[in-house]
Amino acid sequence: MFRSLLAATTALTVLAQPAAAFPVGPAQDGSRGIRPGQTVQGELRRGDDTLDSGEYNDTWTFRVRAGEAYQVALSASAFDPYLLVRGPGGLSEDNDDDPAARGSRDSRLSFTAPADGEVEIGATSYEPGETGAYRLTLEAAGAGQARPDAGQASSVIAVGRTVGGSLAGGDEQLDSGEFIDSWTLRGRRGQQLDIRLTSTAFDPYLMVRGPDDFSGDNDDDAGVDDSRDSRLLITLPADGEYQISATSYEAGETGAYRLAVLDGAGVSAPRPASEAPSARPARGGEVALGEAVSGALAGGDDTLNSGEYVDRYRFSGQRGQRVAVDLTSSAFDAYTMVITPSGEQFDNDDGEDGTNSRQELVLPEDGDYEVQVTSYRPGETGSYRFSVEAGREPPRQAVVPGGPRVFALMVGVSDYEGDINDLAFTDEDARKLAEVLRRDGSLNDASIVLTNADATVDGVRDAFARVAAEAGPDDLFLFFFSGHGDQQPTAVSGLEPDGKAETLSLFDGDIDDTELASLFASLDTRLALLVVDACFSGGFARNVVDRPGVMGVFSSEEDLTSAVAGKFQAGGYLSHFVRAGMSGEADGDGDRLVTAGELATYLRRQFRVEVEDVQATTQEGQRNYQNLVIDRGGVQVDDVIVRLPLEMGA
Repeated sequence: MFRSLLAATTALTVLAQPAAAFPVGPAQDGSRGIRPGQTVQGELRRGDDTLDSGEYNDTWTFRVRAGEAYQVALSASAFDPYLLVRGPGGLSEDNDDDPAARGSRDSRLSFTAPADGEVEIGATSYEPGETGAYRLTLEAAGAGQARPDAGQASSVIAVGRTVGGSLAGGDEQLDSGEFIDSWTLRGRRGQQLDIRLTSTAFDPYLMVRGPDDFSGDNDDDAGVDDSRDSRLLITLPADGEYQISATSYEAGETGAYRLAVLDGAGVSAPRPASEAPSARPARGGEVALGEAVSGALAGGDDTLNSGEYVDRYRFSGQRGQRVAVDLTSSAFDAYTMVITPSGEQFDNDDGEDGTNSRQELVLPEDGDYEVQVTSYRPGETGSYRFSVEAGREPPRQAVVPGGPRVFALMVGVSDYEGDINDLAFTDEDARKLAEVLRRDGSLNDASIVLTNADATVDGVRDAFARVAAEAGPDDLFLFFFSGHGDQQPTAVSGLEPDGKAETLSLFDGDIDDTELASLFASLDTRLALLVVDACFSGGFARNVVDRPGVMGVFSSEEDLTSAVAGKFQAGGYLSHFVRAGMSGEADGDGDRLVTAGELATYLRRQFRVEVEDVQATTQEGQRNYQNLVIDRGGVQVDDVIVRLPLEMGA
């Protein structure tokens, strides 16, 4: 959630006092200042200033000097607190919930001032229109949890959090004499991290240690010439605890620092600025992929309707092509707008350093693209460097191998023995999915298809174990089922709040949601995908999608039936659309990767169009409509489900 912090004064008056003396009423002087070590009391109420997104906001200010570290905490019982911090040197921090307090709605963040000046703290709410009393506390680093407590080996840090700390006499020391603060991060295999350590007081040095003897060190950020700040881009090799250590290059160095642990998915490895290609002079016109040009915004240039000077460049691209649009300037705050051949527009203000602009795009169509090189504010002028380069796959995508890496157990039952009625096409659903994946070169030979009389309870258990044993950490495991589903009475619990266990109806018996969860727990794969096209299938989500790397797709909610998709000659609508999506129709951006996000979007879109009016019933006869259920769990939007073969001529 992006929020704009308004600095206007509100009608609210509050009193700033030391933390030990919590105020009981507003002050008479209308003071809006706050000092380190103080707690202030305020109230969000109707008539206060509001953010652009509609939330009421109170602004508190205090002066800082570069390198000073602080911690801000906002608590309230009447609304969900949200903190904003804006200040000199591009300081911009937001926080919704305190990551160190599980289940708490209170907000807490830490920061280190990058420059001298005035900092504004916005005390606001998560939702627009929320009101009520709050308490705001400002502490200098070391007074609270902004750095590891003295005498402790480490403190906890989470991805997305920035903390301020200080190396000081009395801290733990390395054998070589450097002071060190350590932070513990709970990570998962394949997770991409961008870790940054900055300080104006000493030469920062980063160290990361973790499972499987993982070790990563960095002295200076390779992407910034002459920088002393430290940066690591890493991929975690295993689930477990990682120790992130902030230390110095020289023994005995002390002072304030800022440590940020960011999501590194999609972040390209930094390239030294000294290695940047030379740029030809230009003021708009054609630019080739991989070419860099130099130009300047100046009085007399074309302007946007909002008053900013603009130079326009064009390049030719193809659907699915990855490009990086870069604009850097030391004279103004860079801003780029990329306009597609059909007129869609992509804007970007700030890159990783806060004032330059970088857009990494997968081109959505063939044709000529326009890039408008401009500034964030009207009237800004000065020289710039602009380039359009071939982009890279995000790191978490680039490491996914192609070829036959889908290890699948595909089960379809049409012919049932006993009193269960037979179904049309459900056995074909399993066979056709296998054919599509094999034709595209994705299906590993270890995969198994079981239909009808072969799809027994013991047969599925044995096949699951055999395929799972072949699948490794680089692979996708797919369990697909099309057939009857049922519900059986069971004890009411957190997993079964309705007192019903969901089952897959096989040729000679059932496998329930608890057993299927146990089978999935045995996997050691990059991702696992569960697709169930059966009545009541949504109930499997709570049991199976309960660990990292597991995604579930289900044809109906847990108390509703699923229909046969006769018009598609398929046992179920989900079976038909999953087959089409994994064969390439879900590849929305044309990059020959079907990601978790793309597959989910494609399936939802197809269900809205084709299954909107398909009726469904509960076991008790209540009537509703068949609705798709997708649970990605911990699977990220850009996680790759299947890598498609390159098209002819690509």
